[in-house]
Amino acid sequence: MPRPRPPRPFVPDPAQMALAPGVSGNAINGLGETAPRRARMVYWAPDPDTIPHGAMQRWFYSATPPDPRFAEVRAWRQAIYDAPLPEVTGPPAQRSPGDWTAALGRFVDEGLCEKTGVAEMRADWVYEGRAVPQSRVIMIGVAHDYGAMDQAPGIPAAVEVLRQYGRAALAAKTIAGWLREQGWAAEPATGPMTGALLMIPPALACGFGELGKHGSIIDRDMGASFRLAAVLTDAPFAPTPPAEHGIDAFCAACRICEDACPPEAIKPDKQTVRGETRWYVDFDACLPYFNQTQGCAICIAVCPWSRPGVGPSLAAKLARRADRRASP
Repeated sequence: MPRPRPPRPFVPDPAQMALAPGVSGNAINGLGETAPRRARMVYWAPDPDTIPHGAMQRWFYSATPPDPRFAEVRAWRQAIYDAPLPEVTGPPAQRSPGDWTAALGRFVDEGLCEKTGVAEMRADWVYEGRAVPQSRVIMIGVAHDYGAMDQAPGIPAAVEVLRQYGRAALAAKTIAGWLREQGWAAEPATGPMTGALLMIPPALACGFGELGKHGSIIDRDMGASFRLAAVLTDAPFAPTPPAEHGIDAFCAACRICEDACPPEAIKPDKQTVRGETRWYVDFDACLPYFNQTQGCAICIAVCPWSRPGVGPSLAAKLARRADRRASP
């Protein structure tokens, strides 16, 4: 049975919109700018008073429904954030770059996370005014429960997102702790609060699929329904390659998330953002609905790639189609 479309036009809560700043979030993000530059923090600031949309960020928390599941999962997640990391001990362990990267497989095998990858750090992945001195970034993916996300924008989906942010933080801190115990300094980087590192670009670089029309990564196996965390280190991990499965072209022809978006924030065409032409979601249109629904996630839920088992089949189908087109 098809999902009912949320009502349009979406009318934001006037109390929320009274807190909107005089500057567009799209302008902060660099929409329409043809020259490359580093990203600027636009939302999820550790200190909301430091960003123009900080009052709207505070409103998000004031609008949380009185459901005990929110408090429970936030307390569990905060305990993970607050847990101390082990000290860096002993001389740095020595392995080949390939062996270091292969060793990450144990954390997937143990169910701590669903995917890992490694990229060499790049300066343009760091927010303006911040610095990342480490040379490697380990990216971590944790998958959502589809049954919960399929109820977006309901409370079960919002609670599931909180839960997976906690899992992602636990995975990042566990991997960072493992490295520290082997003599290598390592720092976890977790969400949803903005740190120094942009999460999506290094994830794309190390094999987490392609950017989707809805502004989230679409991975072959997890679809768009997952969360990211990272570990920053100088341990000499071998980078993992990017992955392409025909997702970009698929998104160009697909309108499912675009049609499902209540505030019509998802556009049919790519746009120029800080010198790059890519998929981009209208921040100013998205944010009010996102805030009023505790994270929305409709676009993630309706994405065809997010349904369990669909991604690998779609990727195989697109690969066969590409092979036929390439044949003489």
